[in-house]
This record gives sequence, C-alpha cells and structure tokens, in this order.
Amino acid sequence: MQETRYDVVGIGNAIVDIIGRCDDDFLSKQDLTKGFMRLIDAHEADRLYALMGPSIERSGGSAANTVAGLASFGGRAAFIGRVADDQFGKVFWHDVRSAGVAFETGPAVSGLPTAVCLILVTPDGERTMNTFLGASTELSAAEVDPALIEASKVTYLEGYLFDKPEAKEAFYKAAEIAAKAGRKTALSLSDAFCVDRHRADFRRLVKDGIDILFANETEITALYEVNSFDEAVAAVRGECEIAVLTRSEAGSLIVTGSDTVEVRPMKVEKVVDATGAGDLYAAGFLYGYTRGLKLSDCGRLGSLAASEVISHIGARPERALSVIAKQEGLIAD
Repeated sequence: MQETRYDVVGIGNAIVDIIGRCDDDFLSKQDLTKGFMRLIDAHEADRLYALMGPSIERSGGSAANTVAGLASFGGRAAFIGRVADDQFGKVFWHDVRSAGVAFETGPAVSGLPTAVCLILVTPDGERTMNTFLGASTELSAAEVDPALIEASKVTYLEGYLFDKPEAKEAFYKAAEIAAKAGRKTALSLSDAFCVDRHRADFRRLVKDGIDILFANETEITALYEVNSFDEAVAAVRGECEIAVLTRSEAGSLIVTGSDTVEVRPMKVEKVVDATGAGDLYAAGFLYGYTRGLKLSDCGRLGSLAASEVISHIGARPERALSVIAKQEGLIAD
C-alpha cells in the first residue's frame, strides 16, 4: 500500500457560496421551495443575485465543506474539483487552501464559469439553495489523480456531482482505484431530489463500490422507496460496511451488518443556519474513523461539528473543531 498522505480526499462540486438572509415572503414571491436545492442556469443566477441583500461569499460545495471541516479537526485533507480561470475560481482556490485543504486541480481555461450557489437563509435557520453548477459539472475522470486516491485513507464522493456522465465516470474511477489500493470509499447522497434523479445508479454504487454511506432520513427512505425510517434502516443494513444516517434533532444512527449505534445530538441554543450540517457531520465522523475510534465516538464528533456549524451563518466552522472537541473530551490533547 502506498504511503498515506491524507486522511480524506473529497471529490465534488467546487462552488462559491453566496449566503444571504431573507424572509418567507421573499421565497414565496420567487416561487422557491423552502429547504430544498434547485439547479439554475447562469441567467437565473444573475437575476436572483441582483435581488439578494448583503451576502457572504466563500468557497463551498458539499465535499469541500466536509474536507475543510476535517482539516479544522486537525486531519489531513485534499480536494478534487473543477473551477474556471475567473474571479470566483480564484476565490475558491484561495479560500479552500486557506482552510488547510490541499487543492491542486488546475483551473479550466475554457468552458463554463466557476459554479456559484445562492443560499437564502430564513429566520428559522432553514436554507434554500439555488445552484448554478457551471465549471464543476465538467469534472471528468481525467482529473482524478490515481496517486492522490491511493495515498488517502478514504475517498469521499459527493452525490450532487452525479448529474453529468463525465462526473459519474470520475466517481467510478475513484472508487475502483481506492478499492484496488485497499482504501475506503464513502458517498454522501446529498439531497432527496438528487436521489430521485439517480436512484438506480446510487443503489448499484452503494452495493458494489461504497464502504461508508452518509444520508439523512429523507434521502435514505427515497433511496429504497420505503415509507418509514425503520424500513430504510432494514434495507440498507448489509448493503455497505457502514451507513451513517442523520435525523436532525433526533440525532443519528450508525448501521453496520450486525450492529446499530444510536448517537444523541449535541445541544444548540439557537439554529442560525442549517447550511452544511450534514457536510460537517461527515467531517467529524470521518476524522474519528480515520483515527480508528469507536463508531459511537465517530458519531459524537459528527454531532459536535454539525452543532457548531448550525450556530452561525455559513457552512464552515468559525472555531477550530479540534479545540472544541478537546474541550468536550472527545479527543485527547
């Protein structure tokens, strides 16, 4: 086995998040479904951006958020994603590297502009996402560096990237390389609508190429087309090595072929912005997993990271997660 340089390498959409506040009336006027993500074109991105109030702009994307969170714990993280050689591409490149994540994918000099996600946060902390995927959708298998996959304990795949055949091939290539190198592959289902679009492909991938699956309650029931969470748990058991199922304020469930571990959520005084909660849960879990911790402790680290990120605006931790985890006694000094 090649020397391990990274705990986790994430493969996903390289997106610049544009985060702003709004009220429910604004969502209604724009005919937006609260709490969901929709794909938009460049024209709609420009139109909606013009209507938004003050905003925060930073690197984003689900897998990028996860590896940035893992770096905040002190883990060794890398990222593969596609940006254009434009202003937002430079924002992404600088921001993700400043978070402690290795990012060496060169910018594209032709094709679509860098992806952006307009995130509208309502007073209850719920987020409604409007995503122009731009250059991120043009990621192909050619940009998957075999040496990087072989040198990483876990390759983490973002379900959102599954919307283009070229990106699917990148996933399959990465999973194959990881398996041959004796490494683990993880997948986040990302969104229930994403599951609906790619159910058959996801089912095959989970069964044949995934070691660790991350999903929330809505996503896992959509994947197996069942009516209850208990039915979904029964369906996923044994399909992969570990299924990590999050349930918001109900905590999370970690399911293996022979065991079920229930993890309570961390208390949060006020939910300010739910953006990135699942991404950061995965960060905490994978940090613990790559250090050989018990599954229950991995889940607690996930809950810790998720609770930190929903207590403020944005999908990245404001405080070093390593410091918080040490204060909580979840990792040693």
